[in-house]
Amino acid sequence: MSFPSELARQYIDGEWLTGNGAWDIIDFNPYNGEKLCSVTVATAAEVDLAYRAAERAQREWAVAGAYARRAVLENAVRLVGERCDEITELIIDELGGTRARAEFEVRTAQEFLREAAGQAMRPSAQLLPSVTDGKENRVYRLPVGVIGVISAFNFPFLVTMKTVAPALALGNAVVVKPHQNAPIAGGSMVARIFEDAGLPPGLLNVLITDSAEIGDAFIQHPVPKVIAFSGSDRVGRHVAAVAAGLFKRTILELSGNSALVVLEDADLDHAVRAAVYSRFLFQGQVSMAANRILVDRSVEEEFTGRFTAAVSGLVSGDPRDPGTRIGPVVDAFQAEALTALVDGAVEAGATALVRGRTRGNLVEPTVLTGLPEGSPLLEQEIFGPVALLVPFDGEDDAVRIVNDSPYGLSGAVHTADAERGVRFARRIRGGMFHVNGATVQDDPAVAFGGEKRSGMGRLNGEAAVEAFTTRKWISVQHGRTVFPF
Repeated sequence: MSFPSELARQYIDGEWLTGNGAWDIIDFNPYNGEKLCSVTVATAAEVDLAYRAAERAQREWAVAGAYARRAVLENAVRLVGERCDEITELIIDELGGTRARAEFEVRTAQEFLREAAGQAMRPSAQLLPSVTDGKENRVYRLPVGVIGVISAFNFPFLVTMKTVAPALALGNAVVVKPHQNAPIAGGSMVARIFEDAGLPPGLLNVLITDSAEIGDAFIQHPVPKVIAFSGSDRVGRHVAAVAAGLFKRTILELSGNSALVVLEDADLDHAVRAAVYSRFLFQGQVSMAANRILVDRSVEEEFTGRFTAAVSGLVSGDPRDPGTRIGPVVDAFQAEALTALVDGAVEAGATALVRGRTRGNLVEPTVLTGLPEGSPLLEQEIFGPVALLVPFDGEDDAVRIVNDSPYGLSGAVHTADAERGVRFARRIRGGMFHVNGATVQDDPAVAFGGEKRSGMGRLNGEAAVEAFTTRKWISVQHGRTVFPF
């Protein structure tokens, strides 16, 4: 399907505008190559217009009050529910994910909106004691002002919403630059939802553009005080460096190399299902995906047989077919890179227990084993349907292997003893770890983020309050202070 023409535009200060750039971003369906829309890119001048509009609008929004902000968020919750089918269809076409995956994204985004509506009503000040008689310490939580959001393509509607919604609820304005592969789901559709929900003009702006056009203007602009970026650690490093030089706060949700660990006492059937989901959800194009599946050597043979059988049964094809589990990767470049990666691993001595074919942008699942310790493949993020099976000898060895990674985003451990799993999880250097579950998890109320090269800062719940507000101390002296001179 083609997208509504008004969504293939820039959204600045409450108006849908054609960009002033000299070229277009073409939005394709990654499964069948259909052109969905073209968007003339925004220029650095339009970056300035969007940020200035946000700056003006934010002043009134900050003092509008919690009830006014909550009302807009509640309207957005309702609209996402009413338009669930429309948004789902859009995500299927733009991203190539299955219907179940798209519906999951929309439902989860709605839950994040509900959480944000509640955040608008949370306490915004504290009264703290003082060592000085008659002195009152008040600590206010104030919005930071304007936030720049650079969103990822893999769960674009959710990733953008989980940043934009709490930022607005807490009194900020936002400018979003969605990923070029998801300009509508990650940008225009979010703007349309909030526009129809009654958000005043200027508080949310969407710029569809590319660094080839605007350079670092989106990060360097003097208005935004926080830059929230979701994407690769390579680009995240650059964002962090530029922002730090300008004393801007950054929230970085970056790459992962997550491990799912199967201890010797695990329920193998359950562990297999969790591993298949953790690795192959949305063709493995998820930062939390289980790149590495670690299995205790005592159950390696049994687990491997069950896992490879399950993977071999995954159907690749049209994401609109209810039987499809593996749709296309995002573009031809990614498909070619994944094919070369697998070919190189096999040439270097790895064994392909399952070897998928590449047909256009469809990359069928592959399972590799026998990678030598220290293989670069074990240390990098694989953004596609390729699983690495790694045996280990006992719990300490598993901890060592999991931690032997420059990344620290998510992970999971499977065991019959939940508290043993918790003890294991506490030994892992990373931001999130799950006992007897999947590596891919998100929850509106729980801090989300990584360590090491997987990012800085946290989102969700109270962590979002930390991310998008600043503290201000105001003291009041009742009575007269005695000064020493």
